[in-house]
Amino acid sequence: MIESSVHSCPVPTEQQPLNEYEELKSAWMFRDCTLPWRKYISKIVWVWSLSLIVACPVAAVSFPIHKYFVQFLLTSAAGGSVGVILVLVQMYLGWSYVRDRLSSPIIFYEESGWYDGQTWTKPEAILSRDRLIVSYQIKPIIQRLQITFAGLAVFFLAGTIVWHLV
Repeated sequence: MIESSVHSCPVPTEQQPLNEYEELKSAWMFRDCTLPWRKYISKIVWVWSLSLIVACPVAAVSFPIHKYFVQFLLTSAAGGSVGVILVLVQMYLGWSYVRDRLSSPIIFYEESGWYDGQTWTKPEAILSRDRLIVSYQIKPIIQRLQITFAGLAVFFLAGTIVWHLV
């Protein structure tokens, strides 16, 4: 029954929420969220390390290393976090968009361009399947991203406290 419902779906293949989910799940940046915690954190550290390439010279100009070593370290770390935040926001927005499309009983789609938008109401079987995917696949990913944001906030708070103590 699901197969016949999928075939009668008027939504173009690339705009069907399940296909959007599969595409996002296989995209190089977005699939990192699905890795085990150790590998996921190592990817985040890798992005932070790359961001340090830009952040360290800027921090060195602002706080000469030989005079303000602690301030240099804190500023470099915070500046390097900007790249991490941008990547995390991109991942969060992508997964949230797919979550919303899968959860919604009505799908907006475009047949040939922005000027001819249509809506399609999902049959109950497809809606149930999509909501199961949201509950068991996407919700843990979004929770992981939220935990990562909270961890970054803790590091920023700790850095602020250290900054004021020095």
